[in-house]
Amino acid sequence: MKSDSGSGLYKWLDERLPVREVVDYLSKKVVPRHKHSFWYYLGGLTLFFFVIQIITGLLLSIYYKPSPDEAYESVRTIVNEVPFGWLIRSLHSWAANLMVGALFIHMFSVFLMKSYRKPRELMWVSGVLLLFLILGFGFTGYLLPWDTMAYFATLIGTEIPKTVPIIGDWGVSLLKGGDEIGAETLTRMYSIHIIILPLITIMAVSFHLLVNQVLGSSVPIGTVVKQPPIRFFPNFLYRDVISWTIGLIALLGLAILLPWGLGEKADPLASAPVGIKPEWYFLPLFQSLKFAPSNIFGISGELLTNLLVGVLSIVWLSIPFLDRKASREEQSPLFTTFGILLILYLLVTITMAYTTA
Repeated sequence: MKSDSGSGLYKWLDERLPVREVVDYLSKKVVPRHKHSFWYYLGGLTLFFFVIQIITGLLLSIYYKPSPDEAYESVRTIVNEVPFGWLIRSLHSWAANLMVGALFIHMFSVFLMKSYRKPRELMWVSGVLLLFLILGFGFTGYLLPWDTMAYFATLIGTEIPKTVPIIGDWGVSLLKGGDEIGAETLTRMYSIHIIILPLITIMAVSFHLLVNQVLGSSVPIGTVVKQPPIRFFPNFLYRDVISWTIGLIALLGLAILLPWGLGEKADPLASAPVGIKPEWYFLPLFQSLKFAPSNIFGISGELLTNLLVGVLSIVWLSIPFLDRKASREEQSPLFTTFGILLILYLLVTITMAYTTA
């Protein structure tokens, strides 16, 4: 006799939650099919790595102790003594890098396909805000192991915004909790990393997904759409799962073959190591500061660089409202060129930072 336990559970849930409405909606939703459809899967892949971050982060928080005296030893214990602790930490660290990489690729593919145009302006704005939040995760999480590289990279990183007028000193002091990087800094970084940023990010992700479900995927201007479109459920979702599986295989390969290392315990009284660098996604700013002269017309080169980055961030956030041609379904080569040049600059500065002392 065929079991009806599955249908019984479905009926039980449907009586209490709008399950049928959700399934019907997803079944009717379609995704455009064209030569650029591949790029649609990058958003789901980024979300997949974010979920991995949450799961592994929660597991690590069971053993981690956020104090200068215990942080390093707690991470060492996770790596050397907790069963599969080294794997969980490697998964967390590598997933962070893969998530940032997938997010950058997703963002620039959206930009070049002009998917930010009307009526999807809020999708772009929320996506850029998510980028800032993810970079915030990277910055606040870097100090937590309390090893030498993490300590001095954070020390250098927290000094960079000081040149920004009015808010620079205040922001750095708020983040560090004092004049030096110490117990208060580690506590604040940990709190921001595991409480404040996750709460804000989950809300931003929820809004981003909601808008995406309502408005659907954009078709690049002038692109020929193939028929029939892809049904979101189950066809597109099935392909999403395939991309997540490939991402998981890549993540496991990196975590097992290249386990994330742990350096020596930080000594605040020691000198900074030679050639210290931040994570790769902060290298464009790091290299830009090295490009800048110490003084330009009596103004600090570091200040001008920070102001330029701030202005560029605002412009990037405002792209949907600046690109009027795209909103009229017209090609906008000026903005396309701007995006390509920005990609090239990021790639060149990252390469130069890795290949120069």
